[in-house]
Amino acid sequence: MFDFVDLDAKIHFQQLINAKHCIIIAYICSETSFKNDKMGKTILITGGAGFIGSHVVRLFVSKYPDYKIVNLDKLTYAGNLENLSDIKNKKNYIFEKGDISDKRYINTLFEKYNFDGVIHLAAESHVDRSITHPMDFIMTNVVGTVNLLNAAKDLWKSNSEGKLFYHVSTDEVYGSLGDMGLFLETTSYDPRSPYSASKASSDHFVRAYGNTYKLPFIVSNCSNNYGPNQFPEKLIPLFINNIRNQKSLPVYGNGKFTRDWLYVIDHATAIDKIFHNGKIGDTYNIGGFNEWKNIDLIKLLCRQMDIALDKAVGTSEGLIAYVKDRPGHDKRYAIDANKLKNELGWEPSLQFEEGLAKTIAWYLDNEKWLENINSGDYQSYYKEQYG
Repeated sequence: MFDFVDLDAKIHFQQLINAKHCIIIAYICSETSFKNDKMGKTILITGGAGFIGSHVVRLFVSKYPDYKIVNLDKLTYAGNLENLSDIKNKKNYIFEKGDISDKRYINTLFEKYNFDGVIHLAAESHVDRSITHPMDFIMTNVVGTVNLLNAAKDLWKSNSEGKLFYHVSTDEVYGSLGDMGLFLETTSYDPRSPYSASKASSDHFVRAYGNTYKLPFIVSNCSNNYGPNQFPEKLIPLFINNIRNQKSLPVYGNGKFTRDWLYVIDHATAIDKIFHNGKIGDTYNIGGFNEWKNIDLIKLLCRQMDIALDKAVGTSEGLIAYVKDRPGHDKRYAIDANKLKNELGWEPSLQFEEGLAKTIAWYLDNEKWLENINSGDYQSYYKEQYG
């Protein structure tokens, strides 16, 4: 195409072409999160001793030995380092005990480790608790998130290339559905409880920092999680524990509230996929494609527990006790996770019946884990909540 007489000019032209290609490639790579550059990254995972967080920490520590994984957790009632006893001595794992609502502490932590990425899971997450103690949710879910955003903004202000703030949120920010329809990533927010309002606020702050300060971010909104290591204030582990101890199974209202259920290990793999391949500034819904009315789920759980405990099928259903509905109880949540499936190739590894059986087996095989947490503050909370 060009006829160069001067050899130096020809070399210079080729260098320009190569440089242009490098710029184009760098731009393409900047459009997505961590891509394939996995060497020497230091990742902060907040809430990593909790239910979902512990599974994410385990996955990242095991799958990415070249990463340094820093697990930050306040170790409140639902944070339990026993969840991570199998990886606590790994060379690429560090635990830090701290509170994300403590601005000075967070700034010091970011200066200490110079994080390349944040996966933010730390949150107060139980709707019932948010109704009685809303300020706890505002401080952790809103103020704590903003503290992390400010620390990331300040650390990355001179160079945000290859950096990512990944905020893990909930489908409850979308509000309540009728009998038909699914939550999409474009669904307008309509939070109905102090918990969902606090998470909606944190979602908005993350996006605002992306728009205002060009902070690289991704948000995901997930459906109800279940599986190993879940604190027994949530429906499935609560009822497993109550059936073990022949205690009543408190069902709110008529029990016909509908939820989509996501196995926690599948959620962890989705977070991994989004963190490394998701598009900067985008939102992804994560769901299990499993809609169940509460009462139908509970009856299935009772049957599976009867079989697991060698009891006559129907025995545990006798423990069901309908109680007064809680304020602001949303009728139905249902996630459309097809964007994640179509764009990033993720889908759940199992269906609900199989996941529930695995969950029951884990709790029955880990009774000591349950016994260790079935004391103290949890007992006081249970008495206050259910009588």
